[in-house]
Amino acid sequence: MRVLALICALLASPLAAQTPAPTPAEAAQMAAARLQEAQTALEAATARSDRVAALTQTVQAYEDGLAALRDGLRRAAIRQRTLEGDLNARSDEVARLLGVLQTMGRAPTPILLLHPSGPTGTARSGMMLADVTPALQDKVTALRDQLDEVAVLQGLQNDALSVLEEGLAGAQAARAALSAAIADRTDLPRRFADDPVQTAVLLASSETLTAFASGLTETQVSGGPEAAAIRGGIPLPVDGQVIRRFNEPDSAGIARPGILISTRPRALVTTPVAATVRYAGPLLDYGTVVILEPAVGTLWVIAGLAEAFGEAGQILPEGTPVGLMGGAVTQAQDILTESAQGSAGQRTETLYLEVRDMQSVVDPAEWFAFERARP
Repeated sequence: MRVLALICALLASPLAAQTPAPTPAEAAQMAAARLQEAQTALEAATARSDRVAALTQTVQAYEDGLAALRDGLRRAAIRQRTLEGDLNARSDEVARLLGVLQTMGRAPTPILLLHPSGPTGTARSGMMLADVTPALQDKVTALRDQLDEVAVLQGLQNDALSVLEEGLAGAQAARAALSAAIADRTDLPRRFADDPVQTAVLLASSETLTAFASGLTETQVSGGPEAAAIRGGIPLPVDGQVIRRFNEPDSAGIARPGILISTRPRALVTTPVAATVRYAGPLLDYGTVVILEPAVGTLWVIAGLAEAFGEAGQILPEGTPVGLMGGAVTQAQDILTESAQGSAGQRTETLYLEVRDMQSVVDPAEWFAFERARP
């Protein structure tokens, strides 16, 4: 009876985390598979006629796969710590459970059913044992599942370094191949012929972004859709998070008529709709800038790039790369360290996006859906 009472006491406080499937581990494994698919796509893209489009998709696949792997490893590390902490906290309970199982294993079955009070007590003891045994088995199964999950998560951490190294190297190779393909591109239509002298004069005479953008608007060219046809719900040009909104002052009290987007180093920036390149290059203190005209009289100023793609006058199809963010890519070992600490990696780069409509600055929220990810 004391054995049965101990079993009942153990079953009264169920073991935590009886999840049948290790979701964090599965997420990381799926992300690793996506990186392998990206590597296959990179090998195939170099032989395709539409290399720029194929390599753009490949770079985005690498970015998405690495982001998913970071998140999966972070969740796996958190899950592993939770399981190990739970098992450590229940070490006494687990020891008692093992003791009960050993006691029951050594005792012959008839003795377990005997009771000093006679046949009635023996019958009651038998019924209690019959009720407790399945629950005890569930307890053992849950404990085994936890231990198995810890082993899977530990194995995942051990294998992650090589997967990350291959993924980071593949992403860098894809970016280099994309830059080369864009430099060799000759198939884009042109809305107008660039006049380098006129652009240089405008640059030299403009002391502010407003002055430069106004000069571009004054040299308007014909063609293109109307703003009303495309405004609203457009994805952001880069995979990131809006950290400062229109006219929102920063820590120094300075407000700019645009939005600031935090993103990861070397992130690919694309045009979410078809647009004409009005300018690409360094501009004032905004770093490397690309100015797009997606509609008649409307300019998107995309600033803070490390590399700019495209030439003034070119018409870019939807999804075409316009540049790369700067920054140093985090090494594989550092990513593992971040994941072990519960971090999914920092978005250390910032992209500035400003919208100008007929000489006036407007809130980019009228054009872009801040919560929508890149297509």
